[in-house]
Amino acid sequence: MNPNDVRQGWAERSGEYSPDYYAYYGPDETSESIRGLLDSRVGAEAAVLELGCSSGRHLAHLHDHGYDDLHGVEINDDAFEVMAEEYPDLAEAGTFYADAIEKTVPEFADDRFDAVFSVETLQHIHPENEWVFDELARVTDDLLVTAEIEDDEGDGGQGESDDPDVNYVDDDVPLYYRNWRRVFTGRGFVEVTSESLRRDILRAFRPAGE
Repeated sequence: MNPNDVRQGWAERSGEYSPDYYAYYGPDETSESIRGLLDSRVGAEAAVLELGCSSGRHLAHLHDHGYDDLHGVEINDDAFEVMAEEYPDLAEAGTFYADAIEKTVPEFADDRFDAVFSVETLQHIHPENEWVFDELARVTDDLLVTAEIEDDEGDGGQGESDDPDVNYVDDDVPLYYRNWRRVFTGRGFVEVTSESLRRDILRAFRPAGE
């Protein structure tokens, strides 16, 4: 599957893992864990970007707890209609970009956001587009958080290789197992904490020397 096929699949996603699906389940333990990290390390005044925000359940949780400078990137246009219905306060307060991460993030200035986070989103970036991880490091001023599925060995399925293993969900959605510690420490960050959630590993990184 090539990068365009991956992006198109998410742009047209309905049913399971769609914006309606995530709005139905609402904020969860991952939302709470991310808020805890942001509360302790950047505070509610921070400019925050979520990658692959869908209909906004994690950002809505932040907004409900005093965060106002919220931004989200989402490729599925339906997400914003669902957001307007389910989380109208967030839809009005936030700034949203209806496009692919690879097309949006390069437009941001250096250190544009105090905090950047993803929840089961970066794991779908095609290997040909791994350059976008450099862009994420560039636009993150203080805190970068990943909540992604990793393999049972905790190394992203990579072992000693930098090439990610891939698993196809429902036979059509590629999930690339990566070692996120390796990905971002190799881009000038240090890992400051990690914890296992129900199905993800939450990792937080800060620029080295800060």
